Amino acid sequence: MIDQELIETYTTILHEELVPAMGCTEPIAIAYAGAIVRDVLGTLPDTVELMVSGNIIKNVKSVIVPHTGGRKGLKTAVGVGISCGRPDLELEVLSYVTSEQLKELDEYLDSATISVKESKSCCPFDIQVTASKGEESAYVHIIGHHRNVVCVKKGDEAILDKPYSDDVIQACENRKLLCVEKIVEYANTVDIKTVESLLERQVEYNMAIASAGIKESYGANIGKILLKCYGNSVQNRAKAYAAAGSDARMNGCELPVVINSGSGNQGMTASIPVIIYARECNVSNEQMYRALIVSNLVTIHLKTGIGSLSAYCGATSAGTGAGAGICYLYGGGYKEIAHAIVNSLAINSGMLCDGAKASCAAKIASSVEAGLLGMKMYMHDSQFYSGDGLVAQNVEETIRAVSAIAREGMSDTDQHIIQFMINNESKCR
Repeated sequence: MIDQELIETYTTILHEELVPAMGCTEPIAIAYAGAIVRDVLGTLPDTVELMVSGNIIKNVKSVIVPHTGGRKGLKTAVGVGISCGRPDLELEVLSYVTSEQLKELDEYLDSATISVKESKSCCPFDIQVTASKGEESAYVHIIGHHRNVVCVKKGDEAILDKPYSDDVIQACENRKLLCVEKIVEYANTVDIKTVESLLERQVEYNMAIASAGIKESYGANIGKILLKCYGNSVQNRAKAYAAAGSDARMNGCELPVVINSGSGNQGMTASIPVIIYARECNVSNEQMYRALIVSNLVTIHLKTGIGSLSAYCGATSAGTGAGAGICYLYGGGYKEIAHAIVNSLAINSGMLCDGAKASCAAKIASSVEAGLLGMKMYMHDSQFYSGDGLVAQNVEETIRAVSAIAREGMSDTDQHIIQFMINNESKCR
């Protein structure tokens, strides 16, 4: 049986992870750092140096920064944070940018000197902003994940200076206590009132942006194409609506999402298919929330060993989580959910992350399909066995194997992807 201390730990993890964000979280994290540095400096800086890791470059260069009128890029992200952002709103830092402020943003980007450099940190998630006006300067450092501000300085005075690791992976200690068996026990036994407001918000926000992606035209319109070409079955709707949320989010929609593992795409992938299936099965809200608990925590568990950013597409983890949550909706217990996870990981592991952009929606659809197929396989007495590729002796060993390959084995791949994207962008100018 799961003990009370672990119940409280898992509840804390959900509260830490299921937070709202507006726009792709990497440019938003840059904007957040920019808003802090301007707040500390007390005035608009005329010189800004943005230093970021390669993975941040990869995830910022091709997505629209929300509330910027369709603008993209690193300089836009830091510039809008400095000129218009509200640091108290964290990952919703740009929620209240007005059209009048956008005129000021253009003026600021034209007048300020903003340089971008690649960080040499071992951590794939590294954002440093140094800003100055005359003799005054300020500095902000975010590392490891989107809200982890470790250093704030005004001149030489440290306003915040907390210890941090420069390692590739920086998982919080409580995440290491996640395991599939205990996740299922927690979903079965937790007082739903302790997480109900989080899950209500996840349903409301993520379904709203998915619906916007279906109704309007964003990016490559993957969600709309899926519905048009493959019909209205629950399986296709689960893929289509998850993809449509990404269509909208990657391409300028200014609705917020509830994220998972620091990612809006993963937050939508882990939740929208479960919600679609729950409504199709006409289950109670409580049963839907418990299935969402399984999906969210399985997604976090899978992502913990991989790290915040890598060459491994995070939608794979979230699609697997969605399959686990849907399996729970159909009455699956630990055994069934564990097999669904292993099957799903065996199908889609290794899908590459080549940055945040329109094609993320198609990768989400593929990941949801893998999660659903993994579940359906076990429902029809079919499974992958130990020794089949990355499949190990049990679900936890399989998760560790996939995590190690994604984190360590694909590190060179990640560098090649980043270098190609940087070189390709310069050729396209």
